[in-house]
Amino acid sequence: KKIPVGHPLDPTTVVGPLIHPVHEKKVLGYFDVARAEGATIAAGGAKAQGPGGGCYVQPTLFTGARADMRIAQEEIFGPVLAVIPFDTEDEAIRIANGTVFGLGGSVWTSDMNVAHRVSGAIRAGTVWVNCYDKSSPVTPFGGFKMSGVGRDGGDFGMHAYTEMQSIVWPG
Repeated sequence: KKIPVGHPLDPTTVVGPLIHPVHEKKVLGYFDVARAEGATIAAGGAKAQGPGGGCYVQPTLFTGARADMRIAQEEIFGPVLAVIPFDTEDEAIRIANGTVFGLGGSVWTSDMNVAHRVSGAIRAGTVWVNCYDKSSPVTPFGGFKMSGVGRDGGDFGMHAYTEMQSIVWPG
């Protein structure tokens, strides 16, 4: 409820607008889908007011979510978090990997052994530890499975924009 929603160039903004009214409608539609499947909206769950009347959605937290729900199985690309409880490390890994997508994930722990083990077991293009959505232009970005196409960033990203050619001279 305290996450600042606003203009994307305002340094105090944490959540900016969505890219298009069609996408905003899609994200807002997930709120009804989640309720119908049994999840509870603990915070947010509606359109937010933003400058210029853009496509703003309140940061939304779902509780009572399960791994088989659409909010856990589909890429929403909006300010949405579904809390899915687990009892063991293996169960957490199964939940994280139990989707056809794998763009990014995050592991939160004070135990660096757990961080190494779990982040290595999650099949996602980027796995953050004790943070989320941090990036560097020198590291590759892209997903696994049905998320993303190729890699962007760093030396890996350069390959997406170049073609290798061999020129051979007699000699």
